[in-house]
Amino acid sequence: MTFCASRKWMERATSSLEKLMQTRHLPAGNPTCTYPPPAPKRQKCDHWTPCPANSYAYRLLSGGGRDKYAKICFEDEMLIGEKTANVARGINIAIVNYMTGAVIATQHFDMYEGDNSGPMVRFIQSAPSQSLLFMVTQDEGSSRLKEDAKKTIEALGSKEIRNMRFRSSWVFLAAKGFELPSEIQREKINHSDSSRNRYSGWPAEIQIEGCIPKGPS
Repeated sequence: MTFCASRKWMERATSSLEKLMQTRHLPAGNPTCTYPPPAPKRQKCDHWTPCPANSYAYRLLSGGGRDKYAKICFEDEMLIGEKTANVARGINIAIVNYMTGAVIATQHFDMYEGDNSGPMVRFIQSAPSQSLLFMVTQDEGSSRLKEDAKKTIEALGSKEIRNMRFRSSWVFLAAKGFELPSEIQREKINHSDSSRNRYSGWPAEIQIEGCIPKGPS
């Protein structure tokens, strides 16, 4: 048996349902429940948006103060950072094979104590052709940075290495044996300034991130 409701009864029922939905903050005329939108999917190296297919994601973050550690992330792998226990005062460097994305080597060079400018030059020069080099400072990266090191980094395309000051925050992406697209963000620097430092004696940390097109396989 089929029951057919009268027009007046249907109107009253519809009106009551709409009022109920309004008191519960549901859209009138829609009897289904509403849910908050899903959380955005996490992207590689904490990018806001995914990199295009056939590209590498990278993110470079300098250190900040005593407790904010520098990081080098490549393809969602932390190459240098606190969690990997391989970040230290000075200039931290990671070398990656551009063609395969494989990590070749990571190292840090203290630029406040010791004579580490020469070893850093040799480390950079040891990178084979078709390499990506990522560099970030932690704490202090300029005091014992010698001319040969400046020339070596300058030859890789740095525009800021000669502007480094005491406790400057600096990040740099370089390519050896090939050219990166001009639109890729490669370098950034922030100087210590007692009038605007985020941390006592240190400037705010800085970062660059982006997507590097992969080479032909």
